Amino acid sequence: MDLGKTTRGAVLGRILVLFTLVLDASGDFVFPVHHKFKGQRSLSALKAHDARRHGRILASAGSGSTSAVDLEIGGNGHPSDTGLYFAKLGIGSPSKDYFVQVDTGSDILWVNCIGCTNCPKKSDIGVKLTLYDPKSSSMSQPVTCDQDFCTAKYSGQLPGCRPTLLCEYDVTYGDGSATAGYFVKDNIEFDERTNGSMVFGCGDKQSGQLGKSSEALDGILGFGQANSSVISQLAASGKVRKQFAHCLDNVNGGGIFAIGEVVQPKVKNTTPLVPRQAHYNVAMEAVEVGGDVVQLPTDIFDTGDKEGTIIDSGTTLAYLPEEVYQPVMSKIFASQPDLKLHTVDEQFKCFQYSKSVDDGFPVVKFHFKNSASMTVYPHDYLFQLKDDVWCSGWQSSGMKSGNGDSMTLLGDLVLSNKLVIYDLENQVIGWLDYNCSSSIKVRDEKSGEIVTIGAHNLSSGFHFNNWKIIDILVINKFCAAANVFFVLDLLQQAASIHFDAPKFINEIV
Repeated sequence: MDLGKTTRGAVLGRILVLFTLVLDASGDFVFPVHHKFKGQRSLSALKAHDARRHGRILASAGSGSTSAVDLEIGGNGHPSDTGLYFAKLGIGSPSKDYFVQVDTGSDILWVNCIGCTNCPKKSDIGVKLTLYDPKSSSMSQPVTCDQDFCTAKYSGQLPGCRPTLLCEYDVTYGDGSATAGYFVKDNIEFDERTNGSMVFGCGDKQSGQLGKSSEALDGILGFGQANSSVISQLAASGKVRKQFAHCLDNVNGGGIFAIGEVVQPKVKNTTPLVPRQAHYNVAMEAVEVGGDVVQLPTDIFDTGDKEGTIIDSGTTLAYLPEEVYQPVMSKIFASQPDLKLHTVDEQFKCFQYSKSVDDGFPVVKFHFKNSASMTVYPHDYLFQLKDDVWCSGWQSSGMKSGNGDSMTLLGDLVLSNKLVIYDLENQVIGWLDYNCSSSIKVRDEKSGEIVTIGAHNLSSGFHFNNWKIIDILVINKFCAAANVFFVLDLLQQAASIHFDAPKFINEIV
């Protein structure tokens, strides 16, 4: 739309006022988070990523607080549109930026390191990749096998350990991809005022999809509950309370991710975490489809080792054992017997439907220990592939009676539009249906105040927190620009989804 001169001048004036306000504002403790699969529509690649996460989960075996933490997030949970989330961290001294996937299903932070074998050189996701060099940071320290972190990570000292040997890590995923390296300790910046020394993995060997540019990031930010995870290390250092929550908005995108005790709304629908599990594993007891309880084997949801139901905000889809998947799918599609199902990418059940899916398909309800329940609406478990073509987000994880690797895992597709709390201090997890475009209130233990944390959506539109890096001199150059209309055109470019603040500044300066 072509603006008149008067309107353009008014818009420019308002924008410059907003710049000044932003520069004067104090920084919040936030991760700028973006969706990992933004703009990528390959369903097979999406499920392959989930498969790697499942392999990690199947292979797996604090106290004090100071402040509430607001992690800015973007993207949405639609498999046909985006995927997982990633955050930008500053690591080292001097600090450099690294883009890492936010993952509640893993237990360490690791980044690709200098000299790495088969590390990706570029990323199709649209971020600049950086290799971490321990020698370039004045605060970097190697973690040896005799140090407390390593002995705690491996439940004792490793065989043949000597004080000079590094503490190593090696993770293999379900599709054969793997990462290996060693642990280091260095300064990590979460924003311009909050930082701390933390142990993380220095990846020196990647294989499989981790070496491909299609999904490349600098590493993974583990938010699991093991002592080695980011949330556990932050809590042990007294920087945060060992509680966090997310509310993923698949209506408008983005949502809420906060660390601290959520005091409003109060989540009373909770179920205990299965003891001695590094992941968020709970006890499911029954499944309803359209109000009818599905008849299932009595031991299908056993909560022993590697069993139970995993709540994982890092996985996009939802996975059920074959013994659960088949009857659930049969009951869902019994409501529409005339549909012609077809398979996309050899694994997604899809169909053409032009009416409201909420009116035409049944609600699915999961029941958990302590009378907790989770309601999953048709618009949650069905996603629109294109036009009137819809697909089911339910996936089979295999036969429990077969290779024993089946699992029940609820990912973003069914967790969206719900406030989900992870209370590791009391070992419970809970949820409620919620408007994830609104806000929640979290207790700040340091000040005693109740902090309001609102929704973010970094993947849609201009976000002023990105402009905290601009100083007054840059703004003066805006005003001195010979062509005001040129400046306005650049500002309109900056409002795009793929806004790159440093590049935009360079163009103006």
